Amino acid sequence: MTTLAPGSPARRTDRATLALHGGQPVTTSKIPFVAAGLAPEDIDAATAVLRSGMLRQGKKSDEFEKRFAAMTDAALALTCANGTCALQLAYEPLTNPGDEVLVPAWSYIATASMVVARGATPVFCDADPTTYQIDLADAERRITPRTTAIAPTHLYGGPVDIDAVQRLAAKHHLRVVYDAAQAHLARWKGRGIGAFGDAVTYSFYATKNISTGEGGMVTVNDPGLARQIGLLRSHGETGKYLHEHIGFNYRMTDVEAAIGLSQLDRAEAITKARQANAAALDRLIAQIPGLAAPAVTPGGEHVYHQYAVRMEAGAFACDRDTFIRALDAEGVSCAVHYPRALTQQPAFNRFITDHPPVAERLAGCLFCIPVHQRLTAADITTIGEALAKVAAAFHA
Repeated sequence: MTTLAPGSPARRTDRATLALHGGQPVTTSKIPFVAAGLAPEDIDAATAVLRSGMLRQGKKSDEFEKRFAAMTDAALALTCANGTCALQLAYEPLTNPGDEVLVPAWSYIATASMVVARGATPVFCDADPTTYQIDLADAERRITPRTTAIAPTHLYGGPVDIDAVQRLAAKHHLRVVYDAAQAHLARWKGRGIGAFGDAVTYSFYATKNISTGEGGMVTVNDPGLARQIGLLRSHGETGKYLHEHIGFNYRMTDVEAAIGLSQLDRAEAITKARQANAAALDRLIAQIPGLAAPAVTPGGEHVYHQYAVRMEAGAFACDRDTFIRALDAEGVSCAVHYPRALTQQPAFNRFITDHPPVAERLAGCLFCIPVHQRLTAADITTIGEALAKVAAAFHA
């Protein structure tokens, strides 16, 4: 059998052939999509609480609230069980059954489903084609006399145009709930996003930039609203077995809060690493025809919970799912956030009056690539090589 020299045309052809089609992958060491897991100091913090025996919401939760509020430029913060609970706790005092609430058609389901849980009606608004945030011109067109609130998502870690949201809300007398489940430490014109709106909700799910496994937070700037949310979080309790209102049990444990506090010590470093990785990916993608890097709303500081790449219409002779299968075969793990717009979810059929074209188009052309803080410079280079190889192979 003849052995080919390393530089032979046959070997170069094999390297150009997609691994999906039997060629040699860019890397045999898979680059993971997320960097989930606890650091030793997180485990130590949790263990200390476990040893104390004080597991419920307590002093660690109080400390987590104070530090998180300060880091996000909010006046007050309230921990809770998860990001979905955070949305429910925010919607409950700010909206009423029968209200209409403007929500993005391009977001995670909880942004809209907790509107439904309140007995209100979600009104689905289209997306901006480059930042993927709520299209505020479309939102204004959908306002009716029943519209009382707007709930924009700071999607993928990038702030929506907060100035424009606040102007729209002031013009139409709307309450504002920002869903910041993916946007820990994002900033708007130099200020933390907790400084804006009636309430801002966060998630600390296992894959978030700050994670407690599960867990959530609501930040507010009105002490009266904070009191309402605090009562809702714990059965409306104002004293032992004294209940002023009907509420829920949505408390965070001190075990989770201790993990969150430990992660706050590294949050700024994690954010800077993700931003540096995103900047490097931006430069690589700019050299690949047919792919577009995520745009950042002018005035916003993106924290890159996800790095969403857009396939330009007609640029490739394959669909998005085939493209990412090819990337995976080359050694780069990817994910789709999201495979459907909210107007394509059966759960919302009774609320859907039309099909926002941009949001539903994004469902077929966006995919997310690794951007997490554990990536090395070599990993970034490998991701760029894989993207270029797959794009060249499928270019129309």
